[in-house]
Amino acid sequence: MAFLLRGAHVVDPQEGIDDVLDVLIDGEKIACVGKDLEAPADAEVIDAAGKYLVPGLVDMHVHFRDPGFEYKETIATGSAAAVHGGFTDVATMPNTDPVTDTGAEIRYQIDRAHAAGLCHVRPIGAMTRGEKGESLAEIGDMVIEGAAAFSDDGHGVQSAGMMRTCMEYIAQFDRVALAHCEIESLSGHGVVNEGRASTRLGMFGWPALAEELEIYRDIELVRLTKCPLHICHISTRKGLDLVRAAKADGLPVTCEVTPHHLFLCEDDITDAYDTNLKMNPPLRTADDAAALREGLL
Repeated sequence: MAFLLRGAHVVDPQEGIDDVLDVLIDGEKIACVGKDLEAPADAEVIDAAGKYLVPGLVDMHVHFRDPGFEYKETIATGSAAAVHGGFTDVATMPNTDPVTDTGAEIRYQIDRAHAAGLCHVRPIGAMTRGEKGESLAEIGDMVIEGAAAFSDDGHGVQSAGMMRTCMEYIAQFDRVALAHCEIESLSGHGVVNEGRASTRLGMFGWPALAEELEIYRDIELVRLTKCPLHICHISTRKGLDLVRAAKADGLPVTCEVTPHHLFLCEDDITDAYDTNLKMNPPLRTADDAAALREGLL
């Protein structure tokens, strides 16, 4: 079956394409890309005017929650949502039940993904057993079964020594450590950013330092272990500056940001106590959000 996508805004950085074009698809292959293409007799013509056509997108931080929390999401439903949004590859976080900390759990996710047959699922294994930060997970076993990277997801590894051990093992297997940076003795019971929002609402505050101090620590551990590091959902200007400095030093450090940390800040939290604005890490200041937008650009 052939399809002619007419008038799409085609973007392909690898080929240097960024223009309104027609795309002819024949079976499983892109047969031709150009302007005013002629449609073969058997082709279905699709009007794609006003739409973007891009290579398959990658989401490297998803929560499919399978096994253990299937009432939230399964690998099948998550895969369906991914392809509906244009994502062909997703990396699943290990906060399942049981925690994805052995090869068996990695194999389970890959097998379920193959059964769904919709997108490529790249499981991320836990760095420590049960994501408890106390002992090393089965890193080598998970690599053999197909783990793409390693993270304790929503739990920052509190012990610097334990984090060093994790990174030394991960580096041996040419994988990346993903870090949720939070020093829990500083964040405590915080639910909103420590500052204007916490004072105004009378709620426990979570200082930016709780995130920034662990970002600094983990970057220094990269210098020591040579393990590639990815900072998850960065939320502050200073944290971003630390990553920028690490990159300037040639260290293998990257970071990601969420849409809500780009476009919302603590000023958007009103006295209505809207729990849609409660998140981890919390919304920071307007200056932090502006810095994150600048960093993304």
